[in-house]
Amino acid sequence: MAKRDYYEVLGVSKNASADEIKKAFRKKAIQYHPDKNPGDKQSEEKFKEAAEAYEVLSNAEKKQRYDQFGHAGLGNQGGFSGGGRSMDDIFSMFGDIFGGGGFGGFSGFSSGGRSQRVNRGSNLRVKVSLDLNEIAHGAEKKLKVKKYITCTTCHGSGAKGSSGFTTCSSCRGSGQVTRMSNTFLGQMQTTSTCPTCGGDGKIISQKCDSCYGEGIVQGEDVITVKIPAGVAEGMQLSLEGKGNSARRGGIPGDLLILISEEEHPELTRDENDLIYNLYLSFPDITLGVTTEIPTIDGKVKVKIESGTQPEKILRLRGKGLPDVNGYGKGDLLVKIHAWVPQKLSLEERKALEKLQASPNFSSPQNNDKGFFDKVKDMFE
Repeated sequence: MAKRDYYEVLGVSKNASADEIKKAFRKKAIQYHPDKNPGDKQSEEKFKEAAEAYEVLSNAEKKQRYDQFGHAGLGNQGGFSGGGRSMDDIFSMFGDIFGGGGFGGFSGFSSGGRSQRVNRGSNLRVKVSLDLNEIAHGAEKKLKVKKYITCTTCHGSGAKGSSGFTTCSSCRGSGQVTRMSNTFLGQMQTTSTCPTCGGDGKIISQKCDSCYGEGIVQGEDVITVKIPAGVAEGMQLSLEGKGNSARRGGIPGDLLILISEEEHPELTRDENDLIYNLYLSFPDITLGVTTEIPTIDGKVKVKIESGTQPEKILRLRGKGLPDVNGYGKGDLLVKIHAWVPQKLSLEERKALEKLQASPNFSSPQNNDKGFFDKVKDMFE
């Protein structure tokens, strides 16, 4: 099913400020929060949809790509649903919004899950070079990427076996610490994530021999990327969760794919249009000719009518590139040029000199009267 427009999801205009976008998300999140709608799958999906929209529109770089290219500009897995984000991931990513009581009293899942600091892996950036044919039809690329991957020895925990953990002495396994503070309103109790264990309730006592407690090691991965048709030079696509793995089971970073466009030997791109410069001899332009010109899908025959003037542009509709957002295709523009030989044989020169003296081969400036001369003739 096609994704809804992110601005429509949050109920804001494209000119909305960052503060307006944040307020709209808070309103939607309160409406569909799991604590308020327990067991309601539809509300949970709407909650995720709003979080996905906010994650893009609150990020200046992602918002710019989305405004310019739509969902295609964010890659094949541009949102939570495509990247497999869970509700826990969403709460961890937007802790500044969900925490601190500033979210209408909601603090997270009502299932009793404790607050936990979640590590996030760094993003990776790669450049993919595409020829014009791949841009026209879309492409599938397999990329071998060197990156941090989850340690297979400890499965990302960072500990040496199941006995490599001990209960955190600071929070005694709860993952949270409670503090009492004196204010002018009296004593107040605050609860926060345990800084010692990061909310896990346990700490590593014996580190994994392979990753030394980090949960990640250097490796490589082969990633298949489906690039939509119509992309352009400098466009950046994003694959969520395909970047560096995070320490100790956190959220992996994204793979950012920068599009590079290879130069075509005959066709020049102008947005979604293609331009082809057709050079014809003087006899061909004068008498007319049928010739072949290249297109993305092979050569086609084009009839040049007799008397066609140089610099004229013929338009072959629909023979250009597809729009990246699916709004039709561009055209192929054939620009006519007269090719003038640099050397002539004696016979060729004599033939042209005869034509040069013919009135039919005089330029319009030589045989056409000006406007005032024509007006003068009318009154004589």
